[in-house]
Amino acid sequence: MIPITVVDVRDAEDLVVEVLRSGVIAQGPMVKRFEDAFANVSGTEHAIAVNNGTTALVAAIQALDLRPGDEVITSPFTFVATLNAILEAGATVRFADIRRDDFAIDPDAAAAAITDRTKVLMPVHLYGQTADMGKLAPLAAEHGLQVIEDSAQAVGASFQGKQAGSFGIGCFSLYATKNVTTAEGGMITTDDDELADSLRVLRNQGMRSRYEYEVAGHNYRMTDLHAAVGIPQLEKLDQLTAARQANAKRLTEGLAGTPGLDVPRVLPGREHVWHQYTVLVGPHAFLSRDELAAALTEKGIGNGIYYPKIVFDYECYRNHPQIPDARVEDFPVASSIVTQALSLPVHPYLSESDLDTIIETVREALGA
Repeated sequence: MIPITVVDVRDAEDLVVEVLRSGVIAQGPMVKRFEDAFANVSGTEHAIAVNNGTTALVAAIQALDLRPGDEVITSPFTFVATLNAILEAGATVRFADIRRDDFAIDPDAAAAAITDRTKVLMPVHLYGQTADMGKLAPLAAEHGLQVIEDSAQAVGASFQGKQAGSFGIGCFSLYATKNVTTAEGGMITTDDDELADSLRVLRNQGMRSRYEYEVAGHNYRMTDLHAAVGIPQLEKLDQLTAARQANAKRLTEGLAGTPGLDVPRVLPGREHVWHQYTVLVGPHAFLSRDELAAALTEKGIGNGIYYPKIVFDYECYRNHPQIPDARVEDFPVASSIVTQALSLPVHPYLSESDLDTIIETVREALGA
């Protein structure tokens, strides 16, 4: 079996043992060390560790103190955490369609979705490549909107030399399968001193110091054990990313020209960190996306469908008061992508033989 992802955190053993021996296993000095390292990677003044990526999004929205009815514009093609976080924070969700070339929110569609209640623009940097921040950041500035970047899949990615998570408030997931993992965990990045201070108070039950409460807060803290798992990965992030990029290049070269298959592109000015390598199986391909996925699985090649539906196209979100007027047919690009997107293994632990097998199997299945 060639798995869709491999989790290897053995380099963290010494730091984990150090934490266990110290007796400080909740949030402590190891979290601070991890935050400092993450801020360096993201190119921001502050990195605030929290217990997961969804929490990062929730806390970022809460820190902006939105009022009921205030709107957040985001992508309809994303993991459900993006939507759930907005709902949990009490905001109203508006969606803007995506572009086929980067799977991210279309700046023109985002502009059309802005109303007098819009307060936040939340692009999703999907699969390891940023959204078009060259257009989205100025759009937000023009309309006085805050930018919250859902950077869950984009640690280390950049747009024109500027890191994901540094265009506004960055929200990262450190879940087990992410390029950097703490098993469960999240990180919020910002250059705003006041916002960073508010987030640190908010994550700690609203306390600045013990039993001195400033706001109604939450327990959003990360543990030192989790931070210890993440630190070694940040130290070798460049090496791991380079391996992903080399694997993606090999896949693209090998799969180019396969009938009915569109391979992903690295767009000008962007550094792609390849959290996923996602191809599009077009309507005229020899097999449908689902048939190709089944064929790969049968041959022992891991694959994933990220994501099978538009994010709000589930019964639990129908007629939700915080998701007004959302109709699948209003998002034709996203509606097409959910039937075509298929992710192939691209993780750093693939061998040349693995890559050859993936390429040959896909090409054969599609009649190349």
